[in-house]
Amino acid sequence: MADIAVLIVAYRSRDTLGQCLETLAAQTVRPRRVLVLENGSPEGERIDAATLPDWIEFIESDENLGFAGGNNRLADLADSEWLALLNPDAFPRSDWLEQLLEGAARYPQIDLFGSTQYAAGYSGQLDGVGDVYHATGLAYRAGYGRSVDLLPPDGEVFAVCGAATFVRRSLFAALGGFDERFFCYNEDVDLAYRARLAGHRAMQLRDAAVDHLGYASSGRRSEFATYYGVRNRLWVFLKNTPGWLFWLLLPVHAAITALLWLSAARFGQFTVFGRALRDALGRRGEMMQSRREIQANRVATTWQMAQAMSWNPLRLLTRAPDVRPLARD
Repeated sequence: MADIAVLIVAYRSRDTLGQCLETLAAQTVRPRRVLVLENGSPEGERIDAATLPDWIEFIESDENLGFAGGNNRLADLADSEWLALLNPDAFPRSDWLEQLLEGAARYPQIDLFGSTQYAAGYSGQLDGVGDVYHATGLAYRAGYGRSVDLLPPDGEVFAVCGAATFVRRSLFAALGGFDERFFCYNEDVDLAYRARLAGHRAMQLRDAAVDHLGYASSGRRSEFATYYGVRNRLWVFLKNTPGWLFWLLLPVHAAITALLWLSAARFGQFTVFGRALRDALGRRGEMMQSRREIQANRVATTWQMAQAMSWNPLRLLTRAPDVRPLARD
């Protein structure tokens, strides 16, 4: 039994949670705790505690706390060395936890790890190999929908996807967990960005793998996903982009945002896109205050952050992975 707490935030997840827990039960290494949060699903779609196995610690919330708030609540209850965040629509391979622990032993200077995500139900297709932060201020899940032939070896990434994250609890606590203002979407990029500014790096582990459905509770092009994706993307940029990079990239980010807003009209989402921008800018004072606090305490230089970003426009257009050899300390 390993000193790991697996955290699962479930919202409208009755159709997938059973399979998720079955794959956890089959792990070659057992976690010390598995905590499941019923995160305010509508009546008739809530998880019934009576249907869960007895090794699950079940927590119930009457309101939807979002991915950010839900995981923070579970992390507050955990007392293990490691937190393994797992989406209820992600189904870990049998050696997932074992590979995560082996990776942590291989890279003792790293406290934040990501998993290879295969597209559940699509043989030979990736769902993600880490998150890339592009200099335009756009973050994307690398390798999404691409062939497994692109799967890289272990390496450093800008950020790891929250669907299957392994993080030392002390680092998560030091960062204050996820920013709950984000609710969901891009909170994992924000967390990893803040970790990198504080001098930490993120490692993607090739052999720690899950099969992930993705968008099981929200829908990829739903108004919900568009709203929070657009709003939070701007907040990530405002809070975290350091020094001269902020002023250099601000017009670039504004231009690409305007182009994406026009493009949203193709999907009937011009209005929701505009509402997201309005709400993001309406709280810019809060974000700039957070920015001042983050930047005052950062360890990484502006140049180091620029080097960690992707600058290749072709990578952005193709969702190409950006997994790099781990630099020496």
